[in-house]
Amino acid sequence: MPITDYQAKYLAHELSRRCPSDSVEKLAATVAGAQVDLNPHQVDAALFAFQSPLSKGAILADEVGLGKTIEAGLVISQKWAERKRRILVITPANLRKQWHQEMAEKFFLPCQILEAKSYNAAIRKGHFRPFETQEHAIVICSYQFAAAKAADVHHTDWDLVVIDEAHRLRNVYKPNNKIANMLKMALHQRHKLLLTATPLQNSLQELFGLVSVIDDHTFGDLRSFREQFVNLNAQTYDALKARLRPICHRTLRRQVTAYVPYTKRHAIIQPFDPGESEDELYNLVSDYLQRPNLQALPPSQRKLMTLVLRKLLASSSFAIAGALTSMANRMKARLQADDALSVDLLGHPLVEDLNADYEALDETAEELDEEDELEPLTIEDRKAMQAEIADLEEFTRLAVSIDHNAKGRSLLVALQIAFETAAELGAAEKAIIFTESRKTQSYLLRLLADSPYADGIVLFNGTNTDDSSKAIYAKWAERHKGTDKITGSRTADMRSALVDYFREEGRIMIATEAGAEGINLQFCSLVVNYDLPWNPQRIEQRIGRCHRYGQKHDVVVVNFLNQRNEADLRVYQLLHEKFTLFTGVFGSSDEVLGSIESGVDFEMRIAAIYQSCRRPEQIKAAFDQLQLELNFEINEALRITRQKLLENFDEEVQAKLKLRDDNSRTLLKHFEKQLMALTRHELRDHATFHSESAFELHRVPASLGSEIPTGLYVFPRSTSAAHVYRLGHPLAEQLLTSAKQRDLPPAEVEFHYAEHGSKISILEPLRGQSGVLTVSLFTVESMDQAEDHLIYAATTDAGVLLDQERARRLLDLPAVVRAQAPGLAVPESLAQITSQRQAELQQIIARRNGHYYEAEAQKLDGWADDLKLGLEREIKEMDRLIKEARRAAATALTLEDKLASQRQIKAVEAQRNEKRRSLFEAQDAIDQQREDLIGKIEGKLSQQTALESLFIVHWTLCA
Repeated sequence: MPITDYQAKYLAHELSRRCPSDSVEKLAATVAGAQVDLNPHQVDAALFAFQSPLSKGAILADEVGLGKTIEAGLVISQKWAERKRRILVITPANLRKQWHQEMAEKFFLPCQILEAKSYNAAIRKGHFRPFETQEHAIVICSYQFAAAKAADVHHTDWDLVVIDEAHRLRNVYKPNNKIANMLKMALHQRHKLLLTATPLQNSLQELFGLVSVIDDHTFGDLRSFREQFVNLNAQTYDALKARLRPICHRTLRRQVTAYVPYTKRHAIIQPFDPGESEDELYNLVSDYLQRPNLQALPPSQRKLMTLVLRKLLASSSFAIAGALTSMANRMKARLQADDALSVDLLGHPLVEDLNADYEALDETAEELDEEDELEPLTIEDRKAMQAEIADLEEFTRLAVSIDHNAKGRSLLVALQIAFETAAELGAAEKAIIFTESRKTQSYLLRLLADSPYADGIVLFNGTNTDDSSKAIYAKWAERHKGTDKITGSRTADMRSALVDYFREEGRIMIATEAGAEGINLQFCSLVVNYDLPWNPQRIEQRIGRCHRYGQKHDVVVVNFLNQRNEADLRVYQLLHEKFTLFTGVFGSSDEVLGSIESGVDFEMRIAAIYQSCRRPEQIKAAFDQLQLELNFEINEALRITRQKLLENFDEEVQAKLKLRDDNSRTLLKHFEKQLMALTRHELRDHATFHSESAFELHRVPASLGSEIPTGLYVFPRSTSAAHVYRLGHPLAEQLLTSAKQRDLPPAEVEFHYAEHGSKISILEPLRGQSGVLTVSLFTVESMDQAEDHLIYAATTDAGVLLDQERARRLLDLPAVVRAQAPGLAVPESLAQITSQRQAELQQIIARRNGHYYEAEAQKLDGWADDLKLGLEREIKEMDRLIKEARRAAATALTLEDKLASQRQIKAVEAQRNEKRRSLFEAQDAIDQQREDLIGKIEGKLSQQTALESLFIVHWTLCA
């Protein structure tokens, strides 16, 4: 259906207009332009983050697995579309690449990971504020790096800061929590989005801490918070919930099952018995690691290295053989060195060697940031090192002599059972096998290559430099040449190539820990933990690659158990029964996973048991104690408190999300239809349109420039290998700009009702009539934001005025321009309609802003009352001390004691009287501070308006 330049201009303004902060229309372009399925709870969460222009941020606390990264991506994309592009993402170091990939692949947003190497490189180039120089990319960095560069972070005028795994900041109220306090100060007054599934883990004070990171004026001070809210009753529950409601948003998995179906998990245990040589190797290395002094492991590294070596020992003889060789070689090099060395933990050569094999090392070492001073060696040191080297070389010879591992043979049995189980469940015969060691990964590749499972094996690790991966990548790159599938980042494209191969041709993926992050394998329903991490959060992350939104089959999880190892049996029992990782619908709940605070810390607790216990009874006692500690940490009372404070009734949530789903899908469909109508018009002589969601661009219009590529264009969420067409694509941006800037003279326009193809009831009476139509763009700026409104004014030649909706619907019809109408002027009646609509919109905006103002004023009232309560509490405390001193004086036995008591009473009374005199002054100061804050808000209420006439036409509605 043809449209005119007038309609194209209207569509261009409609597609790009700025919307109110609380409107679902605000996110229309963002949702339409994202490579993600539309889920109403994610749209709802993103709108919550925008709900008030006076808000300083929000906590998005959806349960694990509901896509908080997607929610943040919607918020980030909207900011980016509004040209507010100073955006910082702070995340645990091991999630930086995942964030980079998610933003690039799902939202087509440029990102830059800032770390020591890239930071120093920028400095060398003369960019002395590297955070500020990343103007054309979202900056992603770790907690530690952001804290270390707090001054730089503070001096950057961020439009938005997203903090992932934000529960790491919940103890910011404690002065000794240095990283949290540094980040809070560095990000003061910046708009922040905090992401955490566990905003409340151990204490209500953690809520105070997290909220204070966003807004110091939600609560008073910590003491007044404790006094009011730590001992909750029905009344204080409601009061605290009201305070949290504007700042914290939470959705549960059970509330979204209507449109996010979850499958179940099934556990398979594959037992194995190590051979004699394997047992001997395990015992020798285990005894070695339990020695009180080890030359190979300097003191500050010992916990970390012992943990890693025990994991490699449990992985395979091939993994531990490599580690033992590295340790011996490093000691030999040390014996040859004359100078003492000072090295940081991550820079130590032994750590670098192990990091090449054990990919989780960076994440683990991050929490053990210490230094070693290596003193010059004494004669005794040299003798001890030489003896230790001899032991390590003996262990290595034994390890190298082992050709096959019992666990490896049991893998072949487990795969047969697991594939049979998957077949019974109707799933494809695909499995991902996780190992913690690259050397074990190589062993498994050799093992499976000589088995019935030899075909369709793909490796996935941190580098993928093997020949097979290179060949897969080369074939993938050639296949997608000239499309948006290729991002330009070889790391990201390699990951995509390997996952695509596994989906389309592969049967088994053997992955190191690199495969537990940032890839989606919903097409695979079999997870094999060849090595079982002790960190339950990492296990959940692994299983979550397959057991996630879009999985159509129950997921089978295979674990291996060494029947001769009592500690291994107890670890599995703990992970299975306490953390419920391997069975059920949702896996481990965030209440349980969140309660352990740090997965690395939990690994260290288990490693300590392996280190200190030798006999079965010692192992039993130690694990029984750990079980008791977990019972205490996984607090049922806090679970109920969290539920009351942060969760809404299911019916309420489900009804809201159903409405949000309907509205969003309708809006999305309408948005994409409008975008394609504009594109079809602007490229009518340059492209072939295959459908409502795809077109082939043959040549680029001269007005658009040569950098626009030709070829197939499709809307997001298509499976075609093509350019992804969206509002943010350079082609769409230039088409919109061209249409908006087109100068349109008054004209005669015919609208053809019959060609529309469907009935529009409100236009039926106008068939055969004609009249005048004007469209204007009305912009209002207030509350530090701008919003655009299109005003439609129309009348018939008989003088009958049309309402806004009928005037707008005329523009949806096929139309042609018959002639220009240079003498056409805006009738007085239409000028009045435009003026009246302006006034209506200003009133609507003023009322809305009034609600925002009132909410902010109430928040500040509560904050001021909290501080006053704190002042009054201090006087009450002094009154209590005076009473106690008087009682002590009355019972004093000697005159000297009585006089001393009286002197103490007088001193405290003097302090109290001084406090009383200063109380009113302090309360006045708080009120003045409140008034100053209110005054700043009132200054934002004034409206700045602008009206631009887009076009005027004389219309005829043909029957």
